[in-house]
Amino acid sequence: MSIERLSILGSTGSIGVQTLDIVRRYPQRFKVTSLVAHSRWEELAKQAREFEVESVVIGDERHYEALRNALADTNIEVMAGSEAINHVARSYRSDTVVNALVGYAGLHPTYLAIESGKRIALANKETLVVGGDIIMSAARHKGVDIMPIDSEHSAIMQCLEGEQRKAIRNLIITCSGGALRNTPREELESVTPEMALKHPQWSMGAKITIDSATLVNKGFEVIEARWLFDIEPERIKVVVHPQSIVHSMVEFTDGAVKAQLGTADMHTPISYALLYPERAEEAMEQFSILNYPTLTFLDVDREKYPALDIAYEVLHRGGTAPCTMNGANEVAVAAFLAHKCKYTDIVGAIRYALDNASFEKSPTLSIYDDANIESRELARRHLKLDK
Repeated sequence: MSIERLSILGSTGSIGVQTLDIVRRYPQRFKVTSLVAHSRWEELAKQAREFEVESVVIGDERHYEALRNALADTNIEVMAGSEAINHVARSYRSDTVVNALVGYAGLHPTYLAIESGKRIALANKETLVVGGDIIMSAARHKGVDIMPIDSEHSAIMQCLEGEQRKAIRNLIITCSGGALRNTPREELESVTPEMALKHPQWSMGAKITIDSATLVNKGFEVIEARWLFDIEPERIKVVVHPQSIVHSMVEFTDGAVKAQLGTADMHTPISYALLYPERAEEAMEQFSILNYPTLTFLDVDREKYPALDIAYEVLHRGGTAPCTMNGANEVAVAAFLAHKCKYTDIVGAIRYALDNASFEKSPTLSIYDDANIESRELARRHLKLDK
């Protein structure tokens, strides 16, 4: 078996670090050729040395000199900026691109990697939230596999293995309810970033943890599932599952329901995406059902979590609407984390952007770029943020 060459975009984040854990366990299967990080240049330099990569990219160009100096005694090519990220994504030096970038920044690299015929291991949900139609069409045209790294979509994929498409009735996406699941609605206005970042099960980056608290993240997963599995929005359900043991389910026409269970550990979906159709030889953390004698499931409180219905709304509208939601959310979450707006202002900014943004039904990538810029400007205006 030949060694699979990997480019990892977002190597210093949670998903990137755990992806490198998998590579360490399977040195005979994988060779990392390129690493990309946004700003953590010191960690990026350490990773580059350990895995003896060919190239590294730091997204924030202000750290280019520091990174270059840190690797000056090596033959590693050092680059910076978004164009360099795009270059790595489409480079001939890798077979698979692991896209763990955060936010809209992941869209173009995914598209370029697909156009170059590369296999995609996708953790950047915004790629499909914003441009699902274009991305999946390009993947079909190029014969490229897109393997989901999200635990929910990995679970659905595993449940669908060996099943006939006509037998699918509903996809059921589970969610923990986030850090604020036990916080009454009337107390949400006073929620601080510190409170919202205390996720009860998962260890994730700051943005996705806030998105988990608002359920924006779950709404985005609904949009992702629509494109990944080519299924109508009304057949994608969301239920609250506080224990985060059942990662998602599929309901079939005969009444059977298949579920994928496991610990709250991203190593499992990452290894499934990278090793498919094989499985990892052993778990990073063994799971015992006896440790979880009670599993509970609840309906989503749509008044407490209005972002979920907004996600269904933009999915039905299509076009640039999901892009507008995503851009406004990115600005609002960053403002909330910086203590520049209230928790409840996040959904307010999304609603304002959607109500005031221009709309294109059949966008191109350049139109998505314009919609992304516009949505951010609208969110900043609503939140009264300095540019």
